Amino acid sequence: MGKARGAPGAVRTARRVRAGGPGKRAGGNTGTAPWADLTTAVHVQEAEGDPAKRAFTVEELQAFFDHADDQVRRVRGRGRKGWLPVFRDATAFKVAYGFGLRRAETAMLDLADFGPNPHAAEFGDYGLCRVRFGKASRGSPPKRRSVLTVWPWLPGVLEQWIGEARPMMPAAGDSAALWPSERGERIGTSTLNRRFTQARDALGLAAGLDFHSLRRSYVTHLLEDGWDALFVQHQVGHEYASTTALYSCVSSDFRTRTLRRALDATMTAALGPGKDKR
Repeated sequence: MGKARGAPGAVRTARRVRAGGPGKRAGGNTGTAPWADLTTAVHVQEAEGDPAKRAFTVEELQAFFDHADDQVRRVRGRGRKGWLPVFRDATAFKVAYGFGLRRAETAMLDLADFGPNPHAAEFGDYGLCRVRFGKASRGSPPKRRSVLTVWPWLPGVLEQWIGEARPMMPAAGDSAALWPSERGERIGTSTLNRRFTQARDALGLAAGLDFHSLRRSYVTHLLEDGWDALFVQHQVGHEYASTTALYSCVSSDFRTRTLRRALDATMTAALGPGKDKR
């Protein structure tokens, strides 16, 4: 143990794989994506208007996950007792990205919040994640949603933590939480944030990358990989498509490829069979 199965190259590999069932991207032209709607969602966090806040690039995210795994090996290799919390944190980062979760949603996960997706049996018992503490609208209780698993490496990460590492946490036997703390039932959001910041700063990454950037990256990487925008919007629990658009930080290369596809399709249609030939 010490490095979650499927973690090396996980981000790069995930970009090349499609999940089956409801998680499968919709076919056809994505040029009229719902997030093109210009309506402004009034509930968007002000932070999303901060130009410093952004998604990880694929390379940055892979480096971040690799660093988190390296910390586990380093701490355990020295014979220190604190490797389990380090392993927990590394797994929590991957789960937050893997399901596009907010910080509080990640911290409040319980063991019972995972289940099979009958339309994607390849994910076993981790085909979906039930989010019970989603961001609430003003005056309303937390919103619930189910997030379908799309990354093939994610079930292995959860299986290793739940089946092998978590049982060794001192509070595991008395806690239903997915992430028991060292001295209590559940890890707090401030701890998740502190551990994230330490890892980010150790790599010298930009300060604009915060815990919420894992969620921005989930949205961005799915859209760049061709997943249907309405599916992505439902996965992250956004009421408005314009909110999902604010989260996305697609690269210039993605925009260039999208433009090229559209221009090529237009030219193909113009020169296709049935057109008058002169």
